[in-house]
Amino acid sequence: MPLFQNSVLNSYLNKQEKTLVENQYALFKTYFLNNTIQQNILASKEEEFQEGFLRELFVNIFGYTIKPNENYNLVVEKKNESNSKKADGAILLEEKIIAVIELKGTDTIDLNKIEVQAFGYKNNQADCKYVITSNFQKIRFYIDNAIDYLEWDLFKLDFEGFRLLYLCLHVSNLL
Repeated sequence: MPLFQNSVLNSYLNKQEKTLVENQYALFKTYFLNNTIQQNILASKEEEFQEGFLRELFVNIFGYTIKPNENYNLVVEKKNESNSKKADGAILLEEKIIAVIELKGTDTIDLNKIEVQAFGYKNNQADCKYVITSNFQKIRFYIDNAIDYLEWDLFKLDFEGFRLLYLCLHVSNLL
């Protein structure tokens, strides 16, 4: 079963501000489609690039505000409600966690290997509906379960793929 029905997906995509998405794609291309930056990302360990990845993709390109800034909606190292484990990041809406983000280095080729960990974080956040996983090159987006997901290669992403990623990573628009 696909993540979205085509009619619903097209409805959401048609509501996007075309100029805004085009401008953000230009920023995306400058960073993630830059060969030198790609090589540096590939050579980085998870800990070296985790905060940089969240800042570059979620803040600079997708417009999130990272804590400690006022009115933040993105946090790093978000602790579970029921134990001391932490997701690498979380997206908030009205101070409630609606998405958890689990990151690994590019040496983690198979993103299936981090699903259990990522969904463990989701299941320990009462209002969480979305899971985002990434190895800094590939990124996956899940809704509610690990069965269906969308995946993109950030190093090869064209404009149409970016539009869909932009839609999905603005999860509050999907609620």
